[in-house]
Amino acid sequence: MLFRQAVLAGIAEGRVSLAFRRWTRPTVKPGGTLRTAIGVLAIDAVDEVEEVAITGDDARKAGYTNRGVLLQELAARPEGRCYRIAFHREGDDPRIALRQASDLDNDERTEIERKLAGFDRSAGMAWTLQVLRLIAARDGTTAAELSPAVGMEKLKLKARIRKLKELGLTESLTVGYRLSARGHAYLEHR
Repeated sequence: MLFRQAVLAGIAEGRVSLAFRRWTRPTVKPGGTLRTAIGVLAIDAVDEVEEVAITGDDARKAGYTNRGVLLQELAARPEGRCYRIAFHREGDDPRIALRQASDLDNDERTEIERKLAGFDRSAGMAWTLQVLRLIAARDGTTAAELSPAVGMEKLKLKARIRKLKELGLTESLTVGYRLSARGHAYLEHR
């Protein structure tokens, strides 16, 4: 579930606590979480609703100026059912602290190596260290630039780089990726 920048700002300020989406099936569930640029959101409820039941107050809590603007946006995607998603900001994204943790002990390095080896096995090719080194060479390296160098289709590579991000080794920039402090510390040890 994606949010526009203005809505993310409203969530951070505590003004936005609802979202409305038209889906063939929900992509989030109550009790789950969602990572966003402003932190982790806890999903409180996901309910199918009729558009006529959406109020002006609901629209404002979803970051819209009025009900009409929200309904226009929902009409742009006519397939699927309308869902009301209630959420609250739970806290900061734990990957932020993780990627800043550059003082790696032997157990942490061993665990990173184990996970990277698993990623390589799962892909049927050794790609993780090559990608980390390529990203380390230049901040802002894009998946399109990395793809031919590692012999992997761009979208598949992007999905795999997200695994490196989960380990706190990389971070996304507006364009491309860079190695985090944790990623640099890991590579320096190798």
